[in-house]
Amino acid sequence: MKNTLIMKNTFSRFEVNPAAGMLPSNFTSPDAFTTDDKTEINHFYFATDDESILTGVWECAPCKEVFDPYPVHEMMTILSGSVTLTGTDDGNSETFTTGDTFFVAKGTRCTWEITETLRKYYFIAA
Repeated sequence: MKNTLIMKNTFSRFEVNPAAGMLPSNFTSPDAFTTDDKTEINHFYFATDDESILTGVWECAPCKEVFDPYPVHEMMTILSGSVTLTGTDDGNSETFTTGDTFFVAKGTRCTWEITETLRKYYFIAA
């Protein structure tokens, strides 16, 4: 984890543009990006010592990744941009944009496609 300012045993207001800034991250495979823009940045707001719970704000340029399976339970709220999730098993597709909140269960088989630079709040449980 690269962010040094992480909340512990307290409460915190999440900011769209954290005062402590955003740092480069590498959750997305470099091969997954679909444009020349490879920007991916993150700010952790909270992490347990074993990193089984993570919260923060994340931004990523357009990309497309197949998850077989999705590695964590994750609830997210889209702050800007757009992402489309398509189920591998049933082909069901849903697009989420600014203001949408949704959940992806650990083990879900899906394709995740960011069609315009995405910024989101997230809560992850491993």
